[in-house]
Amino acid sequence: MNLGKVRQALTAREIFDLIHDELAEVERQLSAESVASVDAVTAVGQYLHSAGGKRLRPALLILSARLASGDSLRAPADAIHLGAVVELIHAATLVHDDVIDAAQTRRGRPSSNAKWGNPTCVLAGDWLYMQAFQIALRERDFATLDLLIGLTQIMVEGELMQLDRIGRMDVSEPDCMELVDRKTARLFSVCARLGVLTARGGAALQERLGEYAWNLGMAFQLVDDVLDFTAREKTLGKPVGGDLREGKVTLPLVYALERATPAERRLVRTVLEERSYDTVPFARILGLLERYRAIERVRQRAQTFTHKARTLMNEFPDSPYQRALLAVTRLVTERDH
Repeated sequence: MNLGKVRQALTAREIFDLIHDELAEVERQLSAESVASVDAVTAVGQYLHSAGGKRLRPALLILSARLASGDSLRAPADAIHLGAVVELIHAATLVHDDVIDAAQTRRGRPSSNAKWGNPTCVLAGDWLYMQAFQIALRERDFATLDLLIGLTQIMVEGELMQLDRIGRMDVSEPDCMELVDRKTARLFSVCARLGVLTARGGAALQERLGEYAWNLGMAFQLVDDVLDFTAREKTLGKPVGGDLREGKVTLPLVYALERATPAERRLVRTVLEERSYDTVPFARILGLLERYRAIERVRQRAQTFTHKARTLMNEFPDSPYQRALLAVTRLVTERDH
């Protein structure tokens, strides 16, 4: 790996300043496209939009378009539209996730389902999906639609797989990695591929940037799984330990359970069955993860994906956008929320 390039990596502010104008246009489009003919749907959509978020997915798409277009002064107009599309798809998945998980908070405030109820939010999530595809359809590009339709099917299948494993302790490392792939990494990969498409890049470039972004997405979700146990609640924007409370056994717990004693396994089973930390305090579960170095192992696993992403990005000629995409790998692994 070219360590010199990593040392030159841009800060988060510098990355987003590079594409500030394009992201501002994505924000304007998200605001406009979140308006429905039904007030409740508009309220949910704009509530999600006002929460902000990292906007990492549209940023990844736009940076990929800029890199693929040879460092042009501005991303193609359709990159803006598709930036809004991927963010709407992401928002739809969050709405449906919160309904499935009976979540009460999201990004430090009440979740949409806590405010409007499950029936409204299920339909609002469906509407966001359809709105995303309506915007994409305006591009009249079958390759774009093919990527988005395939992505949505894979993500929904991932949700169904996760539902099937709720409350189960017989989850394996391959099971976890398959979910990470389906629920997060494929969306990252499609963002980069769509960026290349808007810049009229070829199949080989699409494949290379798609692979970079897939590795980035794998690392992103693994770090998320760690932060669910280690972050501060105020920083994370939702209760810590939420995955286990919702019945999900993620990779940190899988690693810990590989070495846990029968008594320690019973602690985890109690939380899964009760869906709370009333009988078994969260601190005992965190202690279990620390005892078997499960958190460290998952962080190392995430680092293998960011290392691969950096290796792939270092194959591209030096430019502000190459350095930005290189720096994103560091931001993903070093973030606290």
